[in-house]
Amino acid sequence: MTASARFATVFVALTGLVAAGFFLMNRGLYGLSLFTLFPILLGGLAAWALQPATAARAAWQGAAAVMLATMFLFLLGKEGAICIVMSWPLALPLGAAGSVAAHYARSSHLAGRGGAALLLLLPPAGLTWDVSAQPPVFQVRTAIEIAAPPETVWKHVVAFSELPPPEEWFFRAGIAYPMRARIEGAGPGAVRYCDFSTGPFVEPIEVWDEPRLLRFRVTENPAPLHEWSPYARVLPKHLHGYLISRQGQFLLTPLPHNRTLLEGTTWYQHGLWPAEYWRLWSDAIIHRIHLRVLHHIRTLAEADSW
Repeated sequence: MTASARFATVFVALTGLVAAGFFLMNRGLYGLSLFTLFPILLGGLAAWALQPATAARAAWQGAAAVMLATMFLFLLGKEGAICIVMSWPLALPLGAAGSVAAHYARSSHLAGRGGAALLLLLPPAGLTWDVSAQPPVFQVRTAIEIAAPPETVWKHVVAFSELPPPEEWFFRAGIAYPMRARIEGAGPGAVRYCDFSTGPFVEPIEVWDEPRLLRFRVTENPAPLHEWSPYARVLPKHLHGYLISRQGQFLLTPLPHNRTLLEGTTWYQHGLWPAEYWRLWSDAIIHRIHLRVLHHIRTLAEADSW
């Protein structure tokens, strides 16, 4: 195949990938096709078009192709900087792997009909998974000790005053963070509102076991972050309906010397795949949110106990 024919083929294939990518994003299918299959294919196209001399060069070219593609989404206002950077630890190595595989396939039987048939099967297989897969429920638990008895800690668990502005860089960059909590009513059936920087969580109380356990459902979730972008507003579909808290609780365990072990737990789902990769980010974010709330409760409760 001549160089011009090769580049023409790559152009057609790349156009198809771009169109398919926009289709998946517009439909809200942030799954294996978008985050695993597309980087591999994009890396393979880069190797086929540029024909690197070594596997190392192929790897760099594949990773660079994926990085350029994600930056293209940023420039178009389709995605914000935070989510793009989160995707790189997954997508860039896959782009490199796809490019290296294409580099070796050029001089082997894998480039023949068997390899082509395998590539043709990957898109429908990935799309089938994306449409049918059900997000698992994950759990994040965080605990601290407080130098105050459970009776004192409890009243600051149920509702707490305004938190100071965050100092952590990730909250200042746009990750949603808690600001205050209030409650309407008391006992099971009361409704707790935890106000975040992006809006309120609405939390109907299911278990009110004072001063031991407060458990609640979550019926409304705000956006998990404000995307950073040079544009006025960037609203990709994954900002709504993908990172969903289902249930939460605070467990207070009395300790010797009028101390309390306070544990905060969140059960949540997200609709991003591979689920275990994106869980690394979501678990870390929820854990930092827990710590922000728990440390504030500790400050208030210990001030009351003096």
